[in-house]
Amino acid sequence: MESYKRIIIEDIKQHVPSAEIALEVPPDPKLGDLALPCFPLAPVLRKSPAAIAADLKGKIGQHDFIDKVEVVGGYLNFYLNRTTVIRDTVNAILAEGQSYGSSGSGRGKRALVEHTSINPNASPHVGRARNALIGDSIVRMLRFEGYDVEVHYFVNDVGKQIAMLVLGAEGRESVTFDELLGVYVDINRRVEEDPELEKKVFALLSRLESGDEDAIKSFRQIVDVCIDGQTRILGELGIRYDVFKYESDYVSRGVTGEILGRLQATGKLEKDTDGRFVLNLEGYDLPSRAPYVVLTRADGTSLYPLRDIAYTIDKVLTGRNPNIVVLGEDQKLYFQQVRAALDILGYAAPVSVHYSFVLLPDGKMSTRQGTVVLLEDFMKEAVAKATEEMEKRHGEADEAIAKAVAYGAVKYAILKVANERNVTFDWESALSFEGDTGPYLQYCHARINSIIRRAGGELPAGADFSVLTEDIEFELAKELAQFPSAVSQAVAECSPHIVANAAARVARAFSTFYNQCPVLNADDERVRDARLLLCASVKQVIGNGMSLLGIDPVESM
Repeated sequence: MESYKRIIIEDIKQHVPSAEIALEVPPDPKLGDLALPCFPLAPVLRKSPAAIAADLKGKIGQHDFIDKVEVVGGYLNFYLNRTTVIRDTVNAILAEGQSYGSSGSGRGKRALVEHTSINPNASPHVGRARNALIGDSIVRMLRFEGYDVEVHYFVNDVGKQIAMLVLGAEGRESVTFDELLGVYVDINRRVEEDPELEKKVFALLSRLESGDEDAIKSFRQIVDVCIDGQTRILGELGIRYDVFKYESDYVSRGVTGEILGRLQATGKLEKDTDGRFVLNLEGYDLPSRAPYVVLTRADGTSLYPLRDIAYTIDKVLTGRNPNIVVLGEDQKLYFQQVRAALDILGYAAPVSVHYSFVLLPDGKMSTRQGTVVLLEDFMKEAVAKATEEMEKRHGEADEAIAKAVAYGAVKYAILKVANERNVTFDWESALSFEGDTGPYLQYCHARINSIIRRAGGELPAGADFSVLTEDIEFELAKELAQFPSAVSQAVAECSPHIVANAAARVARAFSTFYNQCPVLNADDERVRDARLLLCASVKQVIGNGMSLLGIDPVESM
């Protein structure tokens, strides 16, 4: 579809070179397949939109993919040739295969994506998984576009929460990953009951930042246990990291001290009444309550913002572009402060992708209070429910397929929602084999596999697509043709839900096609061959869409 748009736009620009030309898809196929709204051109050409549309109609070149052009009010509507669109789309998909949908915009370019970066203090809960899933999908989309992507995990191994874990684990020979959450909840309770314990926490942090080897060893042991456990769980979902950067390294190498010195030289660094170093951000577009960002405690030990600024500069200096960081919506103001600090130092901030919460029927989750649904438990529950559903449908369930369906259901339910909107997770709808779900995409993919197997396992070498005259065949082809545009938009906006929605539209159109148009039992062998190739194209596009979302296809369901 994009190639058709480009040709039409080139025709129009020959007559309106100074205007921005944009085509859209009409809401009703009766109004054409593409449309040019002429309203934005009225101020440029000093004519009514209807007059502009009538004038441009006669200036569109003769193209085999256009059947007719009509003027409707202020719109110029284009009706595309069905055979040409179906033929071009199917042939392109089958030729490009797993690359279909990629514009190759990242070839020869390097990108960096930091995501997850959760505190290494316990097993992650479901709400934290949205960061990892969005980040992983962005990585997949960038690699699909040809980028060399480096995936970062920034490990907070210096903060107060880690020091509390170290204190909570004192006297234990070792602490396992599964025990960490209990230790963390317990030490939080003890600190609340006995404020003197908090002094021990800060003493541990001071020892760490002063280079005390025993403190460094204690912190790293706890952190490594947690990072190993967290990455194992996320790895089960197919999420991988290339680089782990530790906050403590920026402290021990003196980078945080160097950053403080550079900020002091700008005249923007001050000490507040508590003796803490704070950065004055007046003059930046920040709320009145946030003109300062605190960088150290009164005892001189660093706070997270200072270490994050040091790390972010490190990322900027890699020269990778785009440079993306995935953060919760509750971090928007904080990141504005970091962006301002970077600007003061002469650096451009990474692109921030913010996401909203994952809600369960009982609301939000808190690690500190222990009121969480752990991701690992959630994944086990998903597999159990998927197994139960498949046993209901087929009398048995393959373990590998059940796991693929379960994880696909969780991923799709979260990724289909726009980043800025809350996700309210519901088991019944997420695991449904009908509707806007991951299992539905997998089911469509598996159904087409079955059709191709029953056709002998091989596709026709070619087909006469002029025999595909049903409206739904054309509508399905148009959905397939719009997939590359959806991918480009998703990459530009770092929004996986655009890919999810595009794949879902293809699946819905295929379901209608399948119910209306016999494939293997078609009356005409030419129709059978053409529909088989159309089905194979649908399978490829749904497969490509699932791959970008991190959802595994299944051969049968």
